Amino acid sequence: MPEQTLLLGQTLTFDADPFAAGPAAARHDGHGGVLIEGGHITATGSGNDLRRAYPGAQVVDYGDGVITAGFVDAHVHYPQTAIIASWGKRLIDWLNTYTFPEETRFNDPAYAARIAARYLDLTASHGTTTLCSYCTIHPASVDALFTEARARGQRVIAGKTCMDRNAPDGLRDSAQSAYDDSKALLEKWHGVDRLSYAITPRFSPTSTPGQLSALGALWAEYPDCLMQTHLSEQTDEIAWVKSLYPEARDYLDTYEAHGLLGARGLYGHAIHLEPRERARLAEVGAALIHCPTSNTFIGSGLFDMAARVAEGQRVGLATDTGGGSNFSMLRTMAAAYEIGQLTGTALHPAQLLWLATAGSAATLHMQDRIGTLAPGMEADIAVIDLASTPAIAQRAERAGDLWEALFPTIMMGDDRAIRATWVGGTLAHQR
Repeated sequence: MPEQTLLLGQTLTFDADPFAAGPAAARHDGHGGVLIEGGHITATGSGNDLRRAYPGAQVVDYGDGVITAGFVDAHVHYPQTAIIASWGKRLIDWLNTYTFPEETRFNDPAYAARIAARYLDLTASHGTTTLCSYCTIHPASVDALFTEARARGQRVIAGKTCMDRNAPDGLRDSAQSAYDDSKALLEKWHGVDRLSYAITPRFSPTSTPGQLSALGALWAEYPDCLMQTHLSEQTDEIAWVKSLYPEARDYLDTYEAHGLLGARGLYGHAIHLEPRERARLAEVGAALIHCPTSNTFIGSGLFDMAARVAEGQRVGLATDTGGGSNFSMLRTMAAAYEIGQLTGTALHPAQLLWLATAGSAATLHMQDRIGTLAPGMEADIAVIDLASTPAIAQRAERAGDLWEALFPTIMMGDDRAIRATWVGGTLAHQR
């Protein structure tokens, strides 16, 4: 029989969406257990009951550590790992000053492989087990990330970033090469082990209408793929889009007119949306990916989570490395809370954790595989220490309930708060 591993600790997962059902959507067991076998969760419940039922299992006891689903980061740029936390630029200047020069380096497969490994090491140390990444225009950048993820048994979604204008020499493809390269990479990697391909136009300003149409045609050929892009991140970006696409009704229409609007579309940022855009996104069931540390770091604006949820939008959470200023989904939850305060709604810790796990998994259409602790799910797990620093410990010890104990870690935690990360049933990181 396959080896069984039993993790013991406080278990915390979700049966429903806490934005709809409130904190009661969470299922917490102060002395719970999670049984792992063959890379999947095969049983959950009382730790003592599972010990008795599976006496041959290898036991890993995390005491009062909180065992939760691994974090799901729904929008990242792994090629920006080395330029994270660069000073003082808004979006367009950021791209020209930092992003494009760094992405040019990814024509070197060895460099791409080195950064891919570094990025996955860093995210594992922060409890992230699934991510959806933009690569560069170079096919080697896609190969590097998928090769490294496959070696680790990790679930990763990624795609070649496509740009055929408003980018420097060495970072432009064409409508035809974007289609050809993307299709070849898709056929090479999509559905291999735990890997999925995402069709990836960077955003409308760096693609001609012809390129957007080519990628829309590719998506129509492979409708089970995700499509990821950026939407309405900054007001000057929106003005730029209007100048480049004068016939478009709005920013979203630049995608919609070329076959790039759908239920499996991921639209990063989506801060400054027009009423028509909001209505269409909700109508088709597309996903808006909230990137709070990035939105504040480069001055983009405040995403109104409560309003978007109230109008029926599907919302995920993401670090947006490296426009986002941290690799940590804990820090990202904290930033989402802070932005919620500024827009008039204090997000509950249950809502924040759900966004970082089950909520983001749902935006990736993978809620049947990742994002919760339940039998049959893939064994991607993070173990959180609720007393990882003296400042957090002294606050948590005064807590009256689980949420009051967890919230200081959300607000002040970092990689020290992650006791362990399990990827596909294998221990990938521990402190």
